[in-house]
Order: sequence, then structure tokens, then C-alpha cells
Amino acid sequence: MTDQTVQRRNRRMVLGLGGVAAGMAGLSFAAVPLYRVFCQVTGYNGTTQRGGTAPAVAGDSSVTIRFNATTQPNLPWRFQPEQNAVTLRVGEEGMAFYTAMNLSGAPVTGVATYNVTPEKVGRYFHKTACFCFDEQTLAPHQRVDMPVAFWVDPEIARDPNTRDVSVITLSYTFFRTLADAERAGALASAGPHVGRAAGIP
Repeated sequence: MTDQTVQRRNRRMVLGLGGVAAGMAGLSFAAVPLYRVFCQVTGYNGTTQRGGTAPAVAGDSSVTIRFNATTQPNLPWRFQPEQNAVTLRVGEEGMAFYTAMNLSGAPVTGVATYNVTPEKVGRYFHKTACFCFDEQTLAPHQRVDMPVAFWVDPEIARDPNTRDVSVITLSYTFFRTLADAERAGALASAGPHVGRAAGIP
């Protein structure tokens, strides 16, 4: 084997390894958005669907939606649901309210992420309005109401993997900043932001 042949093989190997390295770097940058798209399509990790219009006719079966609230320790707020649970028919649009109060003597900005459990129902749980990912700045000791509107796809009752589900828990966690939520890994499993519906303050 000549020196020239060896050099050509070495060059091909170096170029091949460089291409693999570049491809891996590209995949690492694409991993987070691809993961989010996967979660939104499949409902994986409790990611709900966004928007959509509830069916004109509700289904026959009912489901109970429970509401949960968590506040990170560095956020001086009291955050809680106004109701423990609601029961509605699949396909019927519901609304619930959370409240938040700034317990400190200074303005504080918080942001919420959310998910639903069991995780397998994420693809059937539709939020049409919510306060997630909107920065909320509360003045000292200010209290606000935060509405969320939602509906559950009647297909949940026909899917063999979910037709046994009668209770769904909608959980919100408030962080002091969006950066805090990202550091805690909450954004990876949170659903997409849908904003406020018309007529909801």
C-alpha cells in the first residue's frame, strides 16, 4: 500500500468523523424543539393539546378534573385553586379559577407551567385559555384571579388505553421567573401556551 493511498484513506476517515461530529452537534440543538413537538403530538409526559373547538354535542361519559397548585419556595406568593374539582361530560367545555397573592412588600413577577396526570390523557385534554407562560407581576399584597378553560376529547372514552380514566389532575407550578422554570426542567414537560380566550380577563 503506497503512502498516497494511506493519506487518501486518512483524509476520508477525518472527513467522515467530522461529518458525524457535525451531525451530532446539530441533533443536540434540535433535540429540545423535537421533544416538545413529540410531546404535543402524542400527549407524552402530560403535555396537553392547545386550543381546538369543543364538539357541538358532548359525549355520554363523565370525567372529573382535579386542580393542583404548587409554588416554588423562592416565590413569595400564595397560589391555589378556587375549587378542588369539577365533573363534566367529555366534550363539554369547563372553566376553573386559580388565585395568586403576593405576600411580600415589593412587586414580584412569576410565571406558571403545567401538566396533566395521568400522562397518557395529555393528548385528549384541550386547553382553550390559560395563564401559563404569561409573566404575572403582582404589586405588594395584590391578589388576582387566573382563569383556565378546557375540554376533554370524547375519544378518551373510546381509546383502550384511557377509557378507564375517570379522574384527571391539572397541575400548575408557579416560578419566580421563566429562567427558574427552565432550570428546574419544567418547560420540557409543559404544554404549549394558548393565551386568554375572548371575554376572559
